[in-house]
Amino acid sequence: MAGFALPLAEAGIALSVVAFGLAAVFGLRLPLAALGALVGGFAVFHGYAHGAEMPETASGLVYGLGFLAGTALLHAVGLGLGLVAAGTRRTVMAPMLGGTVAVLGVALLASHF
Repeated sequence: MAGFALPLAEAGIALSVVAFGLAAVFGLRLPLAALGALVGGFAVFHGYAHGAEMPETASGLVYGLGFLAGTALLHAVGLGLGLVAAGTRRTVMAPMLGGTVAVLGVALLASHF
């Protein structure tokens, strides 16, 4: 990471978990530009944490491709679960799962202080 330090990166990640969990709880719908800015801001913390964890001997390309593949897999699983849940009581499940995510995010945030 060439000597670059991002203070409280883990706290930023935990806050993103809380924020997106609460968004699901309350069914928050943001304009696309606002959502893009929010996701992009939180992505800085996630990207920094992944870059900081990269072993010095690792190939940046291979390491990055691994994260790309992992992200694609997570999105595919999420999309699949969303399609399966489309016929269920989504209006009940989204707030419940969002609440669970938000609580886990608060626990993650608390563990850093």
